[in-house]
Amino acid sequence: MTFTEEINRRRTFAIIAHPDAGKTTLTEKLLLFGGAIQSAGAVKSNKIKKATTSDFMEIEKQRGISVSTSVMAFDYKNYKVNILDTPGHEDFAEDTYRTLSAVDSVIMVIDCVKGVEPQTRKLLEVCRMRNTPVIVFINKLDREGQNAFDLLDEIEKELKIKVRPLTWPIGIGKSFKGVYNLTEKSLNLFQGDSKTTVEDTLTISDINDKQIDKRIGESFAEQLRADVDLIDGVYDTLDRQKYLDGHISPVFFGSAVNNFGIKELLDCFVEIAPPPIDRETDEGIVKPSDPKFSGFIFKIHANLDPKHRDRIAFLRICSGTFERNKYYHHVRDDKELRFSNPTAFMAQQKSVIDEAFPGDVIGLYDAGNFKIGDTLTEGKNFHFKGIPSFSPELFRYVTNLDPMKTKQLQKGLEQLTDEGVAQLFTKKADGRKVVGTVGALQFEVIQHRLKSEYNASASFDQLNLYKALWISSDDKKSLDDFMLDRSSHVAYDKENKPVFLAESAWLLQMAQEKFPKVKFHLKSEF
Repeated sequence: MTFTEEINRRRTFAIIAHPDAGKTTLTEKLLLFGGAIQSAGAVKSNKIKKATTSDFMEIEKQRGISVSTSVMAFDYKNYKVNILDTPGHEDFAEDTYRTLSAVDSVIMVIDCVKGVEPQTRKLLEVCRMRNTPVIVFINKLDREGQNAFDLLDEIEKELKIKVRPLTWPIGIGKSFKGVYNLTEKSLNLFQGDSKTTVEDTLTISDINDKQIDKRIGESFAEQLRADVDLIDGVYDTLDRQKYLDGHISPVFFGSAVNNFGIKELLDCFVEIAPPPIDRETDEGIVKPSDPKFSGFIFKIHANLDPKHRDRIAFLRICSGTFERNKYYHHVRDDKELRFSNPTAFMAQQKSVIDEAFPGDVIGLYDAGNFKIGDTLTEGKNFHFKGIPSFSPELFRYVTNLDPMKTKQLQKGLEQLTDEGVAQLFTKKADGRKVVGTVGALQFEVIQHRLKSEYNASASFDQLNLYKALWISSDDKKSLDDFMLDRSSHVAYDKENKPVFLAESAWLLQMAQEKFPKVKFHLKSEF
C-alpha cells in the first residue's frame, strides 16, 4: 500500500460525552463490531463480569467511570480506525481537551433521557474552536426518553449546530421496535435484551412496503412514514463538506448496551469522517503527506502496566512515516532519541510496531524525557500549536502517612503529576509539597494510585489558595525583592520555576501594585 493510501485509510477520532451518557459502552461496542474484541464488557453490571477494554485502571473498574483517556485501534472495511475514549467527568476535562487536539473528528454521545447536559456544551465549545467535525449518537433508546424530534431541536438550540438524522428510531423505551436507516432504506429490528448479539435487518426498497406493517405493526409503520416525510421536509440533506467544516452534524439513534444502531454509525463514520488533517506549527502548516516525520506528545501515563513500572508517552503522528529504531529530534531538549519498542494500543494491551503513519497514535517508553506538548521531528525545529494547559483551581498539602515510604511517595508524585492532570509545587519556606488540580476527584485518584501503584500512603489536607501564578521579571533586583518579601507564599514547580501562591484576589492585587516590574502568569509557558 502506498504512503498516500495509508494516510487516506486512517480515521482518528475521540468519543466525548457527559458522564454516564454511555461513551465507554459505545467504545466497547465499536471494538466488538470492528472485530477487535470477541465479547463486550460492561461499565456497571452485576451480570456481566468482564470490565470494559478502555476502563482498565483499578479505580475505573471500581467507580464505573473513565478517569484517563484510552487509545484503541482496529481495522474495519480496509480502514484503520483509531479511537480515543475520553473521561466525561468534568474533573478530568483537561485530559479530554488535550485529547481533542490529537484527533481529526469526534463522535458525541447524548443520553436520550437527559438530552444535552452541561459537560456536553463545554466539550462542543472546544470542538467548535477547532471546527472539528462532529457526529452525534443518541443513546439509550431502550429507556423511556424524550421524543426524537424534541431531542434534535434541543441539540440545535443548545449546541448551536445544524443536524441531519441518518437513522430514525421506531418507538422508544418499552415500545422500542428498532431503527430505520434513512440512507440505506433498511429496517433494523430490535430483539429485546441482546447484549452480545447483532440485530435482525430487513432491507426494503420502499417505505410503503407492507412488510414493515407486518413486522412492527400498522400504527408504528404509519408513524414511521409520517416521521420520514417530516425529516425530508425539515432537515437539509447531508453535505459532506459542511460536515467536514463543522457546520452540520449527522445524527444516529441506538442503544449501545444492546449493540443497536452501532453498525450504521460505524459504516457511515468510516465513509465520511476526515482522514488525517493539516496541523498548525509555529513555523507554518504541516501536511500529513509531508515526507519528513513529525508528531507531538499529548498525554503521558505512568504505570500503564503496574508490574513493570513503565511510563508511556502518547504520540500523535502528523506527517511522514515513524520507523522503529530510527533517531528523531526532540525539539525542546534539542537532542536525538531512538525508540526500540514503539507500541500500538488496545487500551492496556500493547504490541510493538515497526512503522506508523499520520493519524496513528503510538506509545513511546519514556524515561522522563517528555512533557505534554513536546514535538518530535525528523530534524526540523518547530512546535505544534493548540495543546492547552490550565492553571490549577484547587490546592492541597501532601502529608506523608508512612515515613518509611518517603522515596516511593516522592517518585509517585513526580510521575503522576507528569501526566498533566495535576501540578506539583514545593514551598520555598518549609519545603512542603502542594498539589494543584482542576477538579476535586483528581485528589482521590492520585491518592488511590499512590497506594496501589507505589505502595505510598498520603493524605491531602485543605489549603485555601486563590491562584498559583508563575512569576518572572526583566529586572533581577525586583524579582529578588519580591521573593524575599513574599517568601512564605513562594513555591517552585517541577522545572524549578518560581510560583506565587496567592491566597486571595486582593493579596494578588497588592503584590502587583507593590512590585510593578514583576509579571504574573497563569501558564508556565511564557
